[in-house]
Amino acid sequence: MDTKTLDFTAPASATDLESLAARLRARNFEVVIVGSAAEAKAAVMERIPEGAQVHSGKSKTLEDAGIFKELMESEKYDFIRRRTSKMDRATQGDEIRKLSASPDVMLGSVQAVTAEGQLVVTSASGSQIGPYASGAGRLILVIGSQKIVPDLDTAFRRIEEYVFPWEDARLREQMGIGTAITRTLIIERDFRPGRTTVVLVREPIGI
Repeated sequence: MDTKTLDFTAPASATDLESLAARLRARNFEVVIVGSAAEAKAAVMERIPEGAQVHSGKSKTLEDAGIFKELMESEKYDFIRRRTSKMDRATQGDEIRKLSASPDVMLGSVQAVTAEGQLVVTSASGSQIGPYASGAGRLILVIGSQKIVPDLDTAFRRIEEYVFPWEDARLREQMGIGTAITRTLIIERDFRPGRTTVVLVREPIGI
């Protein structure tokens, strides 16, 4: 990839996607390559046991795939965000924090993934960082192929130059406040195989 002409919105080639999948598998991640948002949703849902306690980051990728809506409306799973949406953060903040810290299954995405297979996620509140790193029993990440970058330097560029401005503008429009880059996690590999599933989507999905 040529970093000088890098387009943070363009889908990766089939060759780059297959190469990334191989490198992710070498890092002990399960990898599934799908073509579309609908196929991504199917791949995620078939990996969530009925009755499981499920949490998710605030992810446009999950929204675009219809996964967030499915979990909010389904009674098959104990979706933590459905519960916490009815709770008072001022008086039940500790309970919300504990509920969110160690779900059976954590769902989300990343802001960038390097061609070598390093997963990079950044956050303002940091609430999803703990479950991603170790708190959740299983981690499932849906990643559009446009998020593949050559290296960590370009991953940080993608966050700062593309993702952050979009998220900041969205929050200012919706809530009247901006966002900030306060915590960034780099997931290099899984210590043991099987905890993390990466669903790579050929078409661009999310930001």
